[in-house]
Amino acid sequence: MIHTGRTQELTILRHTGVGLFLGDGEGGEVLLPNKYVPEHFAVGDPLGVFVYRDSEDRQVATTLEPKVRLGGFAPLRVGHVGRFGAFVEWGLEKDLLVPFKEQQKKLEEGRWYVVHMALDEATDRLFGSTRIERFLDNSTLEVAEREEVSLLIFGRSDLGWSAIVNGKHLGLLHTSDAFKPVAIGDRLTGYVKHIRDDHKLDLTLQAIGYAHYNDANVDLLVKRLHQHGGFLPFTDKSSPEDIHRMFGISKKAFKQAVGALYKARQVHLDERGITWTGSRGTPPAGTK
Repeated sequence: MIHTGRTQELTILRHTGVGLFLGDGEGGEVLLPNKYVPEHFAVGDPLGVFVYRDSEDRQVATTLEPKVRLGGFAPLRVGHVGRFGAFVEWGLEKDLLVPFKEQQKKLEEGRWYVVHMALDEATDRLFGSTRIERFLDNSTLEVAEREEVSLLIFGRSDLGWSAIVNGKHLGLLHTSDAFKPVAIGDRLTGYVKHIRDDHKLDLTLQAIGYAHYNDANVDLLVKRLHQHGGFLPFTDKSSPEDIHRMFGISKKAFKQAVGALYKARQVHLDERGITWTGSRGTPPAGTK
């Protein structure tokens, strides 16, 4: 069967004036227009194509790579808004329609939104939706606490950033755990900080639960101190953004590393910043 919204390997059946006709071996055929026909081909060859419906609602094949696949999510730009909804640019000639009823809030031309691509089974038409949470499922989780996960940021609230976790689950990245600038549409590597009793996921951008990670942060702080003459103008009041620009770690991880050095009596802390008091040739325990 030739499936709308999927990339499939079909067989070249014949070459015509309008393009190649491809088949699925079960009697189904679809046209690959001339503009997408490869330079070298032969009847009987397999060819990987993406199948969708054109402006006349006919199944058609393309060798272009869409920015989103059926069941997937991607940040897409609104090309224009029409009578039936917003049309987003997804890499193919015909823009993808996000009907008004599928818009979490009214989409605006020229702006970017995270869009889910779905299929209307009754009409076999692809459509987009920004009602992202409808397509996420936390009833059966396939992640564990401390596990590294892929994130796609799709929303913002007073609590933090809403994220799609591994393309399946809904998670929340609290503002306090987003130690670097985050924006809707960002694809990030994150970690499951906590799984609540209701299966909601709390996320962080900082690896957790591994002693060697903090050791690495201590090493980094010592290195930066030595590079800057034994003094760094950072305190508890320094912003997470400034800390990330200098060290590439979260404010929480920074404070843990400073605390380790302070307990080892290797630094002095005051309102100006951090001063190295240890021996330059003898890094504190846990450093290299």
